[in-house]
Amino acid sequence: MISLDTYRGLFDLQGKVVLVAGGAGGIGRAICEGLAAFGASVVIADIEKAKAESLASEIESAGCRAWGIQLNALAVQEMQGTVKAIAGKSGGIDVLVNCIGTHIEAPAETYSEADWDRVLDINLKAAFFLSQAVANVQIPNRKGKHIHISSVRSLLGLRRGFISYCSSKGGMNLMIRQLATEWGKYNITVNGIAPTFTRTELVKDYLEDPNFYNPLIARISLGRICEPIDLAALAIYLSAPASDFITGQIIFADGGVTACQ
Repeated sequence: MISLDTYRGLFDLQGKVVLVAGGAGGIGRAICEGLAAFGASVVIADIEKAKAESLASEIESAGCRAWGIQLNALAVQEMQGTVKAIAGKSGGIDVLVNCIGTHIEAPAETYSEADWDRVLDINLKAAFFLSQAVANVQIPNRKGKHIHISSVRSLLGLRRGFISYCSSKGGMNLMIRQLATEWGKYNITVNGIAPTFTRTELVKDYLEDPNFYNPLIARISLGRICEPIDLAALAIYLSAPASDFITGQIIFADGGVTACQ
């Protein structure tokens, strides 16, 4: 019989250093709190340094370990330097959680080049180069975990102006599978979490519009939208030893949307 402590240890994150990019946002905040609760030292990286530091202070006040830094995902060389500095200060990076994302809505027939570039740069380009930077500090140790926040819109279209968002998240899903394939030899796992609409500031206006919200809920088998804590639970799993044999997967946290569409 395997020791029961072995099973309990499957979710132990003590001693792990987790970099959460976009960690001061609605989804990122819940993930940072959840990971810290299971023992991880959480590096909260966000374009808004003050928010990252404020959240880190709250987590530290609760008896866990965290610190906040600024991260500009659009400046690739600067981002690479930040990742190296984090690894140098903390002795490495065990897990990357990428919560960075944006959306600009407009009809496909009039979508501007500038808006397309911005969404793809933030949602896809930055995701890759962030993973690349973290992988380069993990490869010498031959272990690591990467988690990217995708979306059900990586798989399903929408009768609104989501062309850049859907394209970027669809690209992210294949990026995840490709990186998992390439980096498996280094014992680096790469996975994605794809939620339906989640209660954050990014989609606040949509959720307050009954013409959008009511049909949305009608399509979700469980009858509610995703909450940030739902995603924190998956991030804990994918960061922990429990998921060591899981890679190249997109886990749809959608209340059943993709099961019936």
